[in-house]
Amino acid sequence: MSVPKNRKVAALALVAGLGLSLTACSTKSDDGGQEAGGKVTITVDCQPVGAQKELLANWNEDVAAFQQENPDIIIKSVSVGEQCNNPPDFTARLAGGTMTDVFYGYMTDLAQVLDSGQAMDITEFATKENIPTWDSVDPALKEVFTDGGKLYAVPVKNYSMGLVYNKVLFQKAGLDAANPPKTWTEVRDAAKKISALGDGIAGYSEYSAGNTGGWHFTSLLYSQGGTVLSEDGKKAAFNTAEGKQVLQNLKDMRYGDNSMGSRQLLQWGDLLTNAGAGKVGMFVGAPDATQAIVSQFQGKFEDWAMAPLPGQAGAAKGTLGGGEGYFFKKGLTPEQVKAGLKWVAYQKLTPGKGQFDYARAKPQNYPVGLPQPLLFANGTEAQKQEFDLRKANANVDTANFALFEATPVAIKGEPRNAQAIYAVLDSAMSGVLTDKNANIDALLKTAEEKVNRLLAAGS
Repeated sequence: MSVPKNRKVAALALVAGLGLSLTACSTKSDDGGQEAGGKVTITVDCQPVGAQKELLANWNEDVAAFQQENPDIIIKSVSVGEQCNNPPDFTARLAGGTMTDVFYGYMTDLAQVLDSGQAMDITEFATKENIPTWDSVDPALKEVFTDGGKLYAVPVKNYSMGLVYNKVLFQKAGLDAANPPKTWTEVRDAAKKISALGDGIAGYSEYSAGNTGGWHFTSLLYSQGGTVLSEDGKKAAFNTAEGKQVLQNLKDMRYGDNSMGSRQLLQWGDLLTNAGAGKVGMFVGAPDATQAIVSQFQGKFEDWAMAPLPGQAGAAKGTLGGGEGYFFKKGLTPEQVKAGLKWVAYQKLTPGKGQFDYARAKPQNYPVGLPQPLLFANGTEAQKQEFDLRKANANVDTANFALFEATPVAIKGEPRNAQAIYAVLDSAMSGVLTDKNANIDALLKTAEEKVNRLLAAGS
């Protein structure tokens, strides 16, 4: 793992609401967020959108229960879309200062959040008093949101990437769902057989827009043994044989085999919508991709399984790990910070509550039993409680994730300035997926030059 001097990205171990306008979503600090009667008010984003009916009902139920337990705190919820963090939108809100008091961000967002001056140092407030399970949270995850010895966000999720595949389509194509592809050559062969089923089915599907293409390029590059940046984080390092192989694999599948479908420039929701409709045989994703397919895109979780990320000619040499957390907007009062931490703790870090309320999720056809989020360190009481609850309420066949869990791939963290770099690499991904005459060398050279300029400007 490379740790740049000023910004760190750690490699991870696998292991009711109010719709406020974004221009008025932050409680002003000059009144201390105080309502009549001495109550503390905070605004929080990542409220599920209206179309996510059960998730929204769960969120509102949690807000009501939390406020009943904490009558001195008022939670005002804001929805910012299905993803919670669409990178271009997130950057725009940072620039405009329209973040909520407690705002959701990716682990890769720490640098730009700090550079924007929007984040508050919450080190002194991150205690067991405000987050009862804080001592159980994996220290590696805390480190991701730490800069210069100061903590700026609370981790609420982590993941690593593997090969997600549709067992039903495997069976229809005559493939063995218990023996998924282990190499990119095998992925290509399987994709051809799946796409031959017709009916608009893509054997393999991939992102190439909205920063998601660059995100996946990074994971695919790691599988080849490559890296995005030099060890010191000052230069692009993807214009290599490994980077070329990533794009060549995709170009061969897209135009040599016609196994990736005709529609490209896919972003997060586009690919998962197609997957939920049974039109995707394989794609690269984290375990919660199946959760999104079911809860947001009307798919069936029994149709899906997961395997380790393939390598070029054998086991993958690495895979991408990342995650998410909640930042606190600069200027909040101590009372607001404590209130925000208590809410995040209740909704995201308490076994049996919020995202860990598996008993509630089970009858809602919401997948329970996935190998994430693994937030608590090994051997801690919180980890044991979460594992026990997951096992007791599992409604997915854990065998579908057995290969993924039993064959771990070395995890690498995301590069410095990840979202900006991903935006550049989108062009390389979209180039080979939309132009049969695309020049891979030229695409990577152009991307390399742009990333080097970006890094130089930020140094």
